[in-house]
Amino acid sequence: MLAPEAVEDLRGLDARVRAQVRDRIERHLRREPVKTSRSRIKRLRGLERPQYRLRIGDVRVFYDVTENTVEILAIVAKPGATKWLEERGEEG
Repeated sequence: MLAPEAVEDLRGLDARVRAQVRDRIERHLRREPVKTSRSRIKRLRGLERPQYRLRIGDVRVFYDVTENTVEILAIVAKPGATKWLEERGEEG
């Protein structure tokens, strides 16, 4: 499930990058959204929201996981990821 902000973020990407992001979201978040790895999925510490970050090249996908739902909050280019977390992240 894409939040409205994430939909806008996705639309703003180059078509090639957008296709790659969609593919990786489908591949990683549909099956095992909480399975962390050193390079791809990271559980964000100290934050209640977003809970996780998926790295796709120079793009970061921030998302939350509830019982059976993955909610993608934002899709941000790497240079803007820290600023996005500072402004939108909710400490827990």
